[in-house]
Amino acid sequence: MAQGRGWEGAVLRLLRAKDFTFTVTGAEDVTDHYRRLHFTDGGMLAATGVHPTMWVRLWFDNAGRPHQRAYTLVDPDAAAGTFSLEFALHEGRASDWARSARPGDTVEATVQGTGFERPDPEPSHVVAVGDPASLPAINSLLDALGSTPATIWFEGDTDGLPLRADPELHDVRRIPRREAGAHLVAEVKAALPDLLRGSADPYVWIACDTATTRALAAYVRRELKLPKQRVHALGYWRAA
Repeated sequence: MAQGRGWEGAVLRLLRAKDFTFTVTGAEDVTDHYRRLHFTDGGMLAATGVHPTMWVRLWFDNAGRPHQRAYTLVDPDAAAGTFSLEFALHEGRASDWARSARPGDTVEATVQGTGFERPDPEPSHVVAVGDPASLPAINSLLDALGSTPATIWFEGDTDGLPLRADPELHDVRRIPRREAGAHLVAEVKAALPDLLRGSADPYVWIACDTATTRALAAYVRRELKLPKQRVHALGYWRAA
């Protein structure tokens, strides 16, 4: 199945990645720029199991070249072999495919590299920094950590988006995207030190564009001295 995927596919084969074929069963336009697709999993969940923030790589043809993008599973049901994926729509091959996908369409996928290590001790407060691309993972994280209070910096507008925030538990701070993410970095740096000082066992989870994620992760680890096991950071996309 991984034939024709170039060097990325070759590396994943060496890492013993697992390949599956997903089939579209339905679609919803959540907003004009956010689309949810429903799938059967081709046996994936039975083979891999399920964990919070679990993600898969989807493969698309881009003018004869392989093109892969990673997406977080939404509401995976291992017994039924179903899940959904949510696409923040913009220009690009993956978004083009998601816009036109209909029931019966298939897409090849690879599972490798995904994982979730539950914080120990349990967080007294969660800090999440994300945007529409990482919204499904934020929701999965909030679901997994249950009644843990959280502060969420969200870059962009949440209107109409399925953010699973509980007003009694979750403080959502919406930040417009400015200066290629530098505005978000400044806002988080201004408020985070006091927030962390007030929590015995904080957990910081960052998933924005690559540059923003790196800047905030370095700040939290080097300047605020939060132990590495209390920080999760992964760049979800690369700004052009």
